[in-house]
Amino acid sequence: MPEGFQIAVLISGRGSNLEQIIQKNSDNYEIIGVFSNRSDAEGIGYAKRAGLKTFIFPRRNYSSGKDQKKALYDQVNSLNPDLIILAGYMQILEGEFVRRHLGKIINIHPSLLPAFPGLSPHRQALEAGAREHGCTVHLVTEEVDAGPIIAQVKLEVLATDSETTLAARVLELEHRVYPWCIDRIGAGEILLSGASAVAFSDSVRAEAAKCGFLLPEVG
Repeated sequence: MPEGFQIAVLISGRGSNLEQIIQKNSDNYEIIGVFSNRSDAEGIGYAKRAGLKTFIFPRRNYSSGKDQKKALYDQVNSLNPDLIILAGYMQILEGEFVRRHLGKIINIHPSLLPAFPGLSPHRQALEAGAREHGCTVHLVTEEVDAGPIIAQVKLEVLATDSETTLAARVLELEHRVYPWCIDRIGAGEILLSGASAVAFSDSVRAEAAKCGFLLPEVG
């Protein structure tokens, strides 16, 4: 893997994807910090129990949202991670921060982007009568949920699905594909470059196919 490949993880809530990233216990990345904008984020407790460094920046501690974001960004910048992972982080990143780390921030969104971006994607899918749904790992750009796709996983929407059951089924897919993508990026098998370039080794394409993960055709 790239020597000493270090990642920072940003969360706002329960941190279930963070938990999966930790449990993967990969040799291809090191978690150097878990950040949250909420002091009550359940994932912070899990990170502490795993012995990880945690950094909390609740809005109430700052005179403005801008100051709160700046404090969090400054701390992330000081660690200079190789990759920044958004794992249920519910604040939109400022453009300056995204530009500084362009090609080094990834997110997972619970829909098959570009379909159903933004909030309530499961409700959107059900209301649209979608037959397929799933999740997307993508590079983060200044436009929300619009960055280049790294990987997707699909499932069939059932006639009996509610927003709750569909969300639970998609979350299971997230727990599979997100740690895998991070591991493969850390191993140098998935290459990220700037705001638009994603490249895959032949071996990672074969592995993705076996796992049922969909990779975009690039180049």
